[in-house]
Amino acid sequence: MTQTEIREQVEILTPSFPKEARHGQSGRRWLIAAVVVVAIIGVLALEIRSRVMAATNLRAVTSQMAVPSVSVVLPKHTAPAQEVVLPGNMQPYISSPIYARTDGYLKKWYYDIGAHVKEGDLLAIIQTPEVDEQLVQARSTQGTAQANLALAQITKDRYESLLKKHAVAQQDVDNAAGAYTANKAIVDADTANVRHYEALVSFEKVYAPFDGVITARNTDTGALINSGSNTAPRTDLFDISQTRTLRVYVNVPEEYSQAIKPGETAADITLAEFPGQRFPGKLVRTSDAINATTRTLLAEIDLDNPGGSLLSGSYAEVHLKVAAQNSTFLLPVSALIFRGEKLQVGVVKNGQVVVTDVTSGHDLGDQIEIVAGLKPTDQVVVNPPDSLVSGQSVRVVQATLPGDFQ
Repeated sequence: MTQTEIREQVEILTPSFPKEARHGQSGRRWLIAAVVVVAIIGVLALEIRSRVMAATNLRAVTSQMAVPSVSVVLPKHTAPAQEVVLPGNMQPYISSPIYARTDGYLKKWYYDIGAHVKEGDLLAIIQTPEVDEQLVQARSTQGTAQANLALAQITKDRYESLLKKHAVAQQDVDNAAGAYTANKAIVDADTANVRHYEALVSFEKVYAPFDGVITARNTDTGALINSGSNTAPRTDLFDISQTRTLRVYVNVPEEYSQAIKPGETAADITLAEFPGQRFPGKLVRTSDAINATTRTLLAEIDLDNPGGSLLSGSYAEVHLKVAAQNSTFLLPVSALIFRGEKLQVGVVKNGQVVVTDVTSGHDLGDQIEIVAGLKPTDQVVVNPPDSLVSGQSVRVVQATLPGDFQ
């Protein structure tokens, strides 16, 4: 088939439209195409805009994340007086063992442990038959010496009277006077010996030396009592303590030693057996010297115990009110930076961190004293990251920890 024939067939099959209709149809096609193009351009514009906004937001978030957020606290001045709790040892105001002063056997004792006695109360009796016999012998010897002294006195007086009449020689008078003097010396010696044995006999009765409580009885009826010699130790009969006032000894660390003032520092005593109770004491003296081994200052606190409810030898906790330094601040331990041998903190100034060296004082557990390196207006970073360095920009937020230092 020729081209002419083909063209004729196409014209036969194609519907015939008027020329004006064909022109309107072409316009509509162009309009649809324009709408489609505009729609595609709009979609592309929206996509590009969303991508641009996402990139902008990403840059903003990245920039924001590059500046870390930190919590800060302001250093807080320590209280005018802080409480220091230290272990203490309670001792009786007076404590004394009672030894025997004479040899013998214990005849009877009158007070046992826990007994409250008064000064001068009879505690025990020691039986000393040998000492009793020695006292009798000494008195007899004294009587003989006194008789000889009396005879020497009569002889001396007689010879002095005869000398006035020139009936005896001066030598005889002198001999009589010498005999009198010698006998008088013998009487004096025998009298002293009698007093010695009387004192030993008086030691048969053992008396309480002061008001107190018997804390130990170390002998019993019939026991051999030795007053002490080169071959046998002394016998400790009783131990007695005065507990109306107790001495509480406490070793104060050297760092608090300058703040401890006898008569000025308040001290309270607490014991585990009296929960919730505080017993006021009085700091009366210190050793005024630091122990080279423990680096502590020994202090003594007097504690009234009129009812005797507090027992000597008990473990006690001593609460001392120690004056604080005016330049001392408190910080949470979480604010500290440990790098090398220095102790540092991060201080925020004008939006940037300045890592500052500080000097620590007392460690109070969750808090620590700072005695140098800080000002009261410094904003200190809490929980600083390990990467925190001086000059780093940060965003500040206040600390919200319980009991924070705001």
